Order: sequence, then structure tokens, then C-alpha cells
Amino acid sequence: MIHLATALCVKADDLLCANPQWVPERPAVGIAPKLSDAELVTLAVISALLGFDSEARFVRFARTHLGPWFPYIPKRPGYNKRLRRSAEMIARVVERLSRECPSWHDDVWLADSAPVECGRSRQTQKRSDLAGWAQYGYCASHSRWFWGLRLHLVTTPSGLPVAFALAGAKADERDICADMIDHAGLTRPGQTLIADKGYRRASFERHLSERGITLIRPAMRTEPARPHQQFLRPLRQIIESVNQTFKSQISLERHRGRTRAGVAARVLARIAALTAAIWHNETYRHTRPSRSLTAYDH
Repeated sequence: MIHLATALCVKADDLLCANPQWVPERPAVGIAPKLSDAELVTLAVISALLGFDSEARFVRFARTHLGPWFPYIPKRPGYNKRLRRSAEMIARVVERLSRECPSWHDDVWLADSAPVECGRSRQTQKRSDLAGWAQYGYCASHSRWFWGLRLHLVTTPSGLPVAFALAGAKADERDICADMIDHAGLTRPGQTLIADKGYRRASFERHLSERGITLIRPAMRTEPARPHQQFLRPLRQIIESVNQTFKSQISLERHRGRTRAGVAARVLARIAALTAAIWHNETYRHTRPSRSLTAYDH
């Protein structure tokens, strides 16, 4: 863990120094923060990799065990305030880290979405700051309805997040996927995108085809057999495994966010944790599987 934290802190500091526009705005007159933005990103990644779902518990742990590497660690209110204002900064660091991974250039992508539950009572839905963004949706893998968001992902077979988005539970997966690819500038002729039946739509396939991307998905019962069906089962298992990594090892379903900024920052911290682990494994630990987190979860 310490090797990853050190490498990530140095890398994040280089990226933020080269791109000061990513850093949240601060008053022109004020006290300079004792905890740097790179250290804040690194602490958020450590918290996610160690499975902390409580910021109070993580701050106590960090103050006790991480003092030699982080000379100043703020109290929980200060840490929470800094983290909530840093969602865009974390997203920028994740995007740049992923582009520096060797697996970024893989010519196969996998697309899927995972539920991000934000509440379970009608009173929460009515009073929550997330109202209007979070929605009721159905999770087929758990056979239940939930109120919250969906994390939409486009990843490589190694599990590296290439593009991601948080949207309401009822948002159309095909529209979100198309927007992610366009927003991230991922037009890449010869690319293959593998998805499930939920991504079936002629206009979506035409949109991808115009950008040189071929969609492979299961054929519906009313359709003739589609090409390359033999590749679907093993590769679909990979994206399900990536979702399970988020849910179990990085505690995506226990984000405990209560505001829009809080949910965004906590989910992005978990995406940053997986991206940082893959980046570190592919850059410094070539013999280790790219998505292996066993060296960082204790």
C-alpha cells in the first residue's frame, strides 16, 4: 500500500502542478492548506482500497497509522469539506492516470452499469438533496427496486475504467454510453464494444458505427444470429467481475453520501482507487494481474 500511495502522490502532484485549473478555487486571501491536493487524492484512494465506509473511522486510522507519510491530516469535518469540493479534480486525475496505463490501448471495451443505492425510505426520497437526480430503478441482478443512481462504465478487459458517468437509475444506458464516448473523445476506428441486451437500439449502433466502433451484443430471440457471439460469454463475465470488485472490495454500495457533491466525490474516490491500483500494477508490478487489489487492502 505504501508503495502505491507514494507513487500516486508524486504522480498526482505532477499532474496538478501542470494543470492548476483542475484544483478547486480558493479565496485569494487565506491560509494555505497544510494538506496538499495530491495528498488529499491519495488519502481518498487509500480509504477506498482499505474498505472504509466511514470518514470518521478513516481519519482516526490515518492519524494513528499514516502520520509518517502524511505530516498533517485534518479532522473529519475538514477532510469531508475538502473531499466534497474535489470531485472534478479527482475525475481529472483518474482520466489522466488511465490514459497512461498500457491497457488503455486495448481494442476491446466492455460496457455495463451498476446500481448506486442512495436511500431506502419514502421520507429520504422526499427530503434528500439528491431528489431530482436519484430515481427509482430496477436492479435485475438483485431482483429488486432501489432509489438512487447508476454508475455507467466503459472498461478494458483488464478492468481499467476508460469512461464513467453517474446518472439517475432510469437514465437510458445507450444514451449515457454514447455521451461518455463522445465526451471523453474516445472515437477510435477499429474498436469493439461488448455489451448486454440492454444496449440494443439501431440508432445507438449507427452512432457507434459512424465513429468506427463495432458493437457486439447478444441476439434477441426475434433476431438472426449476430457475428462474434462466441466471444460474449467470457468477456461479459469480466465486466460483471469489475462491478463485483466495486461492490465488494471497494464498497461502492456503502458510499454513505447524502448530498450530490458527497456522493460524486465518494464514488469517484472508488473509481480512482481501482484505476490507481491497475496503473501501479501495470507500471511497477508487471507480474501481478492488473486488477489485483490483494496487495492494497490491508
